[in-house]
Amino acid sequence: MVDNRITLSDENGQEVEMEILLTFDDEEHGVHYVLISSPDPEDDTVLAYRYDEEGNLDPVTDPEGFEMCNQVLNAYLGEVNHG
Repeated sequence: MVDNRITLSDENGQEVEMEILLTFDDEEHGVHYVLISSPDPEDDTVLAYRYDEEGNLDPVTDPEGFEMCNQVLNAYLGEVNHG
């Protein structure tokens, strides 16, 4: 990882450089999350992953985790847009 960038492999095995928007913890459940997006301003897709101390990523697929990530993202975007 360089600065706020991370390299992931896409479904075809090609490496894709992504931008880390933010990281946060769910202290109640001891889970670490990272929200990433494409550095391309035309692509507004945000991906949510859980990560461990070794940096292993696991996509968030459960409804509770997805909802938490969505709420944190919306709060973050509200702060960014309203300064």
